Amino acid sequence: MRAGQNPAKFIEAPPGQAQRVTVATITHIPFLHGYYAESLEILKVCLASLRENTDGGYDLLVFDNASGPETRSFLGSLYEAGQIDYLILSQTNIGKGQAWDFIFGAAPGEIVAYFDSDVYFRPGWLSAGVKLLETFPRVGMVTCRPMRTYPEGHTATVRWAEEQPDAVLSAGTYVDWETIREHDVNLGQGEAQVRERYDNTQDLRIEYRGTRAYAGAAHWQFLAHKRVLEQFLPLGIERTLGDDRKLDDALNGAGYLRLMTTEPLVRHLGNTLPPDLGGARRPSADEGGAEAPFGRRLLDWPPLRRALLGLHNRIFRSYFHR
Repeated sequence: MRAGQNPAKFIEAPPGQAQRVTVATITHIPFLHGYYAESLEILKVCLASLRENTDGGYDLLVFDNASGPETRSFLGSLYEAGQIDYLILSQTNIGKGQAWDFIFGAAPGEIVAYFDSDVYFRPGWLSAGVKLLETFPRVGMVTCRPMRTYPEGHTATVRWAEEQPDAVLSAGTYVDWETIREHDVNLGQGEAQVRERYDNTQDLRIEYRGTRAYAGAAHWQFLAHKRVLEQFLPLGIERTLGDDRKLDDALNGAGYLRLMTTEPLVRHLGNTLPPDLGGARRPSADEGGAEAPFGRRLLDWPPLRRALLGLHNRIFRSYFHR
């Protein structure tokens, strides 16, 4: 039995309005050791850079995918402080694909700006991404950083640029080495390998109506119209992590453009904080030569590395994939 009337019925002021852009991320930090030892600190750096370097209004949506108590406590404190607009807590790890399904469907904004929780933002990233999204036609995904991506993922973009009379497509080495190196080497690739690929591949630059972009994009950070993403829901990604390219390929297969800004306005940090952002100096894979400790060289020996990482994966899935 109801006693009285809900006082909300007598509020005459209009309800709050969502921002045009929903900036969204997924967090999953089950504990703070091993692979995840620095993940909470990286998340703090990530969200601090978002607050400091985002131009224009936005709502922040965080989907926590069964993180440990330390991470949830941190996210809760940001929510209470008004720094997170929408905080969703999942009791179980439903995987990145299903979390994407939730985010892309629930985001109140007409533009979704997704980022992995280990991304560092630089000034002007949002306005630059929105400009490409609104200047080029039929855009499916915009990443705010140039890189060398797999060519099969942007065939529709190249085909459009070749057929569009107002577009100029050119191939060459336009992105400087340090920009490529910062991204690829930081994610664990050997510098020699990255350099070889840099010397033997090219950037595909598109000029359209006075605006430049590169062909390609990345699923770890992108902007997209919500109405476009909704066409592909549910994404049908069954693995907990690792099938992210299904989104890239779906957009490309449907003829949508996948573009990148010409400046590196975001940075993928990985699971260790780099020295210039306060992290400790760690030897890269290319520095594991004769001067490296024997134990380090042994752990980097490919057969042992594969075996240990395989064992780690089985243990992790046993405890945390539910």
